[in-house]
Amino acid sequence: MKKLFFPILASLCISCNSDYLPKPKAYLRLDYPNPKYKRVHPILPFSFEKNEFSKDISTIKVDKSQKTYGIDINYPSMKGTIYLTYKAVNDTNLNALLRDAQNITQKHVIKADEIIEQPYINEEKNVFGMFYEVSGDAASQSQFYVTDSINHFLTGSLYFYAKPNYDSIYPAAEYLKNDIKHIMETLEWRK
Repeated sequence: MKKLFFPILASLCISCNSDYLPKPKAYLRLDYPNPKYKRVHPILPFSFEKNEFSKDISTIKVDKSQKTYGIDINYPSMKGTIYLTYKAVNDTNLNALLRDAQNITQKHVIKADEIIEQPYINEEKNVFGMFYEVSGDAASQSQFYVTDSINHFLTGSLYFYAKPNYDSIYPAAEYLKNDIKHIMETLEWRK
């Protein structure tokens, strides 16, 4: 027995000589459906197309005295919401509305790695604005504002109901970024 024990022990020690290589981390594969858009005609001074993957518009907050409306477009499976806020433009508030929309985005500079500004101009529909793509662990990954500079002003932002971890929410943020751009591109003001 002793004669077999030492050769087996020696062969085990020699065979265990290779370096250990850890397995790479696995990532979830997140597949979202191809977007299908439908025109939304809420009781608002504008209309747009939204992705059918989202729930129906759940909240319309109205303050008729201020001509202000709030809309929430929910994506429960992604744990995200696109918040839209409409305000009527008058002779004195356009500069303040523009400044507020830009300041909201700049508040994310502390956590953001980068903020990319993309101007948006659609002269045919009289829609002008800016889209902000925020990368990093900021609270909001996408924001925008659009206006006709005379009567209408709309802001929008994307928020997730989770701690912002850019690597984890990146696929959902990219998918919803395209939905936000589609909202901007299909926006039509009512007269």
